[in-house]
Amino acid sequence: MEVSSQHLANEYTEVYRRLPLKLQFAYGVGHVLNDVCASMWFTYLLVYFHLVLEFSNWEAGFLLLVGQIADGLSTPFVGFHSDQSDNFWLCRYGRRKTWHLIGTICVLMTFPFIFAPCINCTHSHKWAQMFYYCVFIVIFQFGWASVQISHLSLIPELTPNEHDRTKLTAIRYCFTVLSNLLVYGITWAILHINSGGEQSKIGPDDADKFQHVVWIGLSLGIVSSLIFHIFIKEEGAFGTNNVRGTQLRTPVIDLLLSPEVYQVAVVYMSTRLFVNLTQVFIPLYLHETLDMAASALALIPLIMFIGSFMTSMIIEKLNRYLGRKLSYVFGVLLGVSACLWIKLGSGDQFKSFEIHIIAVLIGACGSIILVTSLGITADLIGDKTDSGAFVYGIMSFTDKLANGIAVVIIQDLHKDPSNKGFYRDVLTYVCGGSAILGALAVISFLKKVRVVIYRQFRI
Repeated sequence: MEVSSQHLANEYTEVYRRLPLKLQFAYGVGHVLNDVCASMWFTYLLVYFHLVLEFSNWEAGFLLLVGQIADGLSTPFVGFHSDQSDNFWLCRYGRRKTWHLIGTICVLMTFPFIFAPCINCTHSHKWAQMFYYCVFIVIFQFGWASVQISHLSLIPELTPNEHDRTKLTAIRYCFTVLSNLLVYGITWAILHINSGGEQSKIGPDDADKFQHVVWIGLSLGIVSSLIFHIFIKEEGAFGTNNVRGTQLRTPVIDLLLSPEVYQVAVVYMSTRLFVNLTQVFIPLYLHETLDMAASALALIPLIMFIGSFMTSMIIEKLNRYLGRKLSYVFGVLLGVSACLWIKLGSGDQFKSFEIHIIAVLIGACGSIILVTSLGITADLIGDKTDSGAFVYGIMSFTDKLANGIAVVIIQDLHKDPSNKGFYRDVLTYVCGGSAILGALAVISFLKKVRVVIYRQFRI
């Protein structure tokens, strides 16, 4: 019996210390479809509906809010049911992979209709068109949430080791960055090559160009999702033969009554506010405040994610040597510096040179704080992997709701077209303030979370 226990311990050590490279790659590409869609959603939704389809600022912001609310409500629902061990025949495919597959189908069936003119209703009243788009947006966001939560909740199940979890999160984010680079690269090429001139601006004639970007991105997402489903064997080596012997669950009521869960949610929400709002409003800032050409609306975000990609290579080592707290604060310092630079910068040199450095800083900040905040969330779950999806659902709910409300309020406040500095102030105060809030939250409670992980979330 003693020999058998020792043998099991050795197998346990081998599994979590040496995740196969094939598994790491297959896991990383499992979120590419979502990443491509999220890149288009956050960066170009307002641009497309306001400048191409000529919806008002408020109408475009309202559509984004509908999507964020649908996503926010879907994530706890998907998280709770993804944690259940149902005997339904489809769930035998793997409880996480089943939801991933359902979400993938929903995304593929709806997303192309969002970035396309209203079919047979282009001349209808705007409210009729908004209802048309809302139907596709709600189904798309349910699918997106299903893929996101099922993919995230696999991390604690694939490995119990903190550093390996950070590594998987960094790999996941690395593919997120690559997906964004692809979207922005394709968008820049299409807008730059097919534009009417160097200084051409985005307008109603560009609808077909966005469709081309969407279909190229979805094609890549389909291939990546196939790789994920073929090579990730949830009910094989990491399912029924789990080296931890059994998966542990924290009762839902205990999670909802735990202050630490909400404290981690503040960190994740603040992080997502910075990452998503910079992604949403940078293109509008470039278009309205800096009056830059259409191609710049793809080039600057492209540079942002090049900065993210370069930084993602070192995040695992950064977390290992500096720890979660210092890594997060370091990332926030980069982001706040960029926000202040946006506020103070002006002139031709700023538009031709300095804005590129700012883009790199924003990208690096987003990469560091997002991966670190996901690591903190994984630490909170600990070995209670049967509650993992619901915890991620709570985090995502706060993120989606906060982002949607923030966008619609900001868009509603922008009623004066002559106020060219509006989006500059949004990037400075709203995005910078979100990063600072996240840093304060991490500094104030991280030690307490570690104690709770030891006392509450372990046997």
